[in-house]
Amino acid sequence: MSVNKVILIGNVGKEPEVRYYDNGGAVANFSLATTERGYTAANGTQIPDRTEWHNIVLWRGLAEIAEKYIHKGSKIYIEGKIRTRSYEDQQGIKRYVTEVWGDNLELLDRKPENAQGNKTPFPEPPATKQNKSVQTPQTNTSSPATNTALEDENDDLPF
Repeated sequence: MSVNKVILIGNVGKEPEVRYYDNGGAVANFSLATTERGYTAANGTQIPDRTEWHNIVLWRGLAEIAEKYIHKGSKIYIEGKIRTRSYEDQQGIKRYVTEVWGDNLELLDRKPENAQGNKTPFPEPPATKQNKSVQTPQTNTSSPATNTALEDENDDLPF
């Protein structure tokens, strides 16, 4: 038995590049940055932040969702598998590319605020034919006092 599963939470590094094919299929490519926070070791040594860049590939309905809702700087959760491919460059040298092919996607950005300072709901993403999940933040229908209390709790989170 073997397992090929990747879970990443990070920030999108560039606008997704989306291509459509004659058969109606779509593919989106973009980079995602994940950062491990630096720290000070017990002996006083400073360990700096370490950022890794990942090449993300989304297909069909997820690619269309990426085109509409994901932008440079967006915080996302992505679940998928690692794929490695190779090609020959113009000089004939064999090159390898490692990518994460996304199966599940969640948008983690806070809801945008309208001119009155109220949270506006994200539009519902289109239904996809794939058996893939896309999650968008849910609209909270509780009273304004409760909303303020929940937002204050979230402000104390370290991320």
